[in-house]
Amino acid sequence: MSNTTKVIWNKILARTFVVAEIGKNFIQTQEERPVAEYLQNAKALVKAAHEAGADAVKFQTHNVEDEVLELDFDSPHFKGIQRYRWVKRNDETTPVDHFWQPLQAYCDEIGVVFFSTPMSRGAAVKLEALGVPHWKVASSDILDFPMLDFMSSTGKPIIMPTGMSTLEDVDRSLEFLKRRGARVILLHAISRYPYPDEDSNLRTILFFKKRYPDLPVGFSQNSPWIEPAIAAVALGACLVEQHFTFDRSSFGPDHKVSMTPDEFRTMVAGIRAIERDPAKQAEVARSPGMQRFMGSESKVLQEGETAFRPLFRKSLMAGVDIPAGTVITAEMLYAMRPQAYARGLPSEEYERVIEKVAKVDLKKYDPIRWEVLV
Repeated sequence: MSNTTKVIWNKILARTFVVAEIGKNFIQTQEERPVAEYLQNAKALVKAAHEAGADAVKFQTHNVEDEVLELDFDSPHFKGIQRYRWVKRNDETTPVDHFWQPLQAYCDEIGVVFFSTPMSRGAAVKLEALGVPHWKVASSDILDFPMLDFMSSTGKPIIMPTGMSTLEDVDRSLEFLKRRGARVILLHAISRYPYPDEDSNLRTILFFKKRYPDLPVGFSQNSPWIEPAIAAVALGACLVEQHFTFDRSSFGPDHKVSMTPDEFRTMVAGIRAIERDPAKQAEVARSPGMQRFMGSESKVLQEGETAFRPLFRKSLMAGVDIPAGTVITAEMLYAMRPQAYARGLPSEEYERVIEKVAKVDLKKYDPIRWEVLV
């Protein structure tokens, strides 16, 4: 673990680590704009988030080749925008040398932690070359075992949210990571964009703390609610992640679920006021006004999350041409969306596929199924 990673890890455990999830909110218009303009937008958002009290800013990094198949489908939270084209646009407009490197340098310059969520193993390889201090997995990808295997191999901490997941999904992912010695921060999350604040179900934080006593637990919020974020800290959340924008009416899937700078600043002030005072935390957690956010002490897959699973979960695909008789290795496999149409084995079957032998010739992007293996 690098010194930078150690410092950040200790900071996360010392007080509530507040993350401004900028994601792709530097894209603000439907028409495409130059990379230089996207970079300026991203820097402006970073500066505003830092001034509003964020400890870190987080983005999303794509590598279209191994993330999504070129099929005609869109997402429940961004209807009418073909998913492959959207991911391809994000990949092409964020080149490492002209976007990610100068953006990371700017974050270092002003003193805010930079990291990004890789949306595939190929995207994680890009970020590893930048030397990001830790990993953040998308809720959709907690069963992307090819990517998690790569992340674990770096020895860096992994922040893992649990939106659109069942308890069985969470257990299976954590067991995979445990076998690889990964250090994990688990996040309660709800993959609805946005969701009503009364569906926050914050007692899931308590459930996770009891079920996984060795793991730090935080909260990733996909809606612009100030009070639930503060209540999450009252229940012991060590990290709060919140989407961030200048204008919720801007073009893109995440602006509408994001806080503006003033809202974010109010949230941070509320968190800082209680984070080191157990008496104040208990008072907030018990207050009548906070009870409607609490829900049940369980991990619940909410009805509105189920529509995302078949489109955002991944299948195992051939990442290269594989001649018959070839022993399958990790490097030959891609985990790709959408599972509903890809026809390959679920990405969590990764370990069972490694070292199998191809029974027939496979072309790149052919689905990996048991009947083509021996």
